[in-house]
Amino acid sequence: MASTHRSSSFRQQVTADAEVICDELMIVEIRNAEPKDDAELIAVVDEWWGGRKMASKLPSLFFEHFQNTSFVATENGRIRGFVTGSQSQTSPHTAYIHVVGIDPATRASGLGRTLYGKFFEAAKLIWCTEVQCVTSPVNTKSNAFHRAMGFEVMPGFAESNGVAYTPDHDGPDGDCVRFRISLG
Repeated sequence: MASTHRSSSFRQQVTADAEVICDELMIVEIRNAEPKDDAELIAVVDEWWGGRKMASKLPSLFFEHFQNTSFVATENGRIRGFVTGSQSQTSPHTAYIHVVGIDPATRASGLGRTLYGKFFEAAKLIWCTEVQCVTSPVNTKSNAFHRAMGFEVMPGFAESNGVAYTPDHDGPDGDCVRFRISLG
């Protein structure tokens, strides 16, 4: 099932296997992640994060075992964005977004919002009613994006610049702002 992207600069065409988003500059196909995508993403993910070491946070298991809730967006065969996630084994009504990345050249095009929408659709198909994710408290753009998407900040044990976060949530020095959104 394809998601609906409601941006005046985009139109959509749905096929049996993928969603295609078109605008005047690019045609992006969104499809389920595959094991072959791992190597291409590992090669660019640190660059997409401005040199921050992110490759270790993107294990190949998402491309092997969570394909139904992980997606890539490609343009002319090149990956322009992705979202990886899964259903919580502890709380089956909750889906968790693990990592999302958008090629810096494609940011502000609506692609991130569309990938999240695709993940939300997949989560609903497996009976999830809530999606959770995390980001760094210092990543102000990510924090703003999540709030604009309708996510609420979950309680934390510390605060920075008015934002609640959980120290060491993602391991030593892995402070995280925890977000959730209802799919209801």
